[in-house]
Amino acid sequence: MVQSKLLNVFIRIPLFFAALIALLLSTSHISLAQSDYPNKPIRFIVPFPPGGATDNIARPLQNELLNTLKWNVVIDNKPGAGGNIGAEIVSKSAPDGYTWLMASVGTHGINLPLYTQGGGKLPFDPVKDFTPITLVAELPNVLVLNPEFAAKNKINSVNDLIAYARANPGKVNMASSGNGTSIHMAGELFKSMTKTYMVHLPYRGSPPAITDLMAGNVDIMFDNLPSAINYIKAGRLKALAVTSAKRSPAFPDLPTIAEAAKLPGYEATSWFGIVAPANLPPEILKQTSATLMKAINSASVREKYLAMGAEPVGNTPAQFATFIKNEIAKWTKVVKDSGAKVD
Repeated sequence: MVQSKLLNVFIRIPLFFAALIALLLSTSHISLAQSDYPNKPIRFIVPFPPGGATDNIARPLQNELLNTLKWNVVIDNKPGAGGNIGAEIVSKSAPDGYTWLMASVGTHGINLPLYTQGGGKLPFDPVKDFTPITLVAELPNVLVLNPEFAAKNKINSVNDLIAYARANPGKVNMASSGNGTSIHMAGELFKSMTKTYMVHLPYRGSPPAITDLMAGNVDIMFDNLPSAINYIKAGRLKALAVTSAKRSPAFPDLPTIAEAAKLPGYEATSWFGIVAPANLPPEILKQTSATLMKAINSASVREKYLAMGAEPVGNTPAQFATFIKNEIAKWTKVVKDSGAKVD
């Protein structure tokens, strides 16, 4: 009996050490993989088409990461459903640091209340299914009109537009970059606060919407400033006001909607930030956050953002997580109060 017990002990000792060695090798492999990060291209999903504000914010960041910081980041545009298609792809990707999403006020603020208030469901949870990394930039939207539509109907101010819309309910077509985007909700908030009815026409991103706006196929749009700024300067779009609480440095002579139409409390701004799939390893999160902060604060990126009317931010993952939760709460109230719906 004693010999049998001793034999069992001697058998278990090698097994114990074998398991310990395997655990150490596994841990060292994970540590090595994380310290070697990134050792392959990072897929940076932009859930809107090229040329829109989300894409315009992503490109300077990609260039800085690639050319200065030597991180191989590849932008992959996946538009559709107000950003939900691209967001769903990232939410279901491996949490290894090699898939990012350029999140927006739509994907991580507006879409949850907008798509669920009618009994629908988002294909992802904007809080549980992602790891927030950093808020990249914030910017106002701008109320722009087709110049011929404005001239024909003598619309030269926000109050002129309100008066025309009230006198012609349902005859003004309001384009947006998609359901749930800040462009859509800026318009819905405007309609709610001015008691006007304009027909919402959602597009798959800003570029096709702006193309139709300039062609006269639609009448107005509350576009993100970066995608509209050059057309405004060229006279191809008529700008009436910005949607932020304060004027934009890019157009200091352009009033806010709140001041132009005496609508206190009107504010609808856009923001863009980077998130990864949930459960991103802490070391990769730390490294990614630090690198992105360097890129956002670089002179090159800041200069490009300010030129397009965007304000660079850059904050910690914890701060961005709190920001997202607050945005969902804010837009839940706006969606409810405005009666906005998916068209």
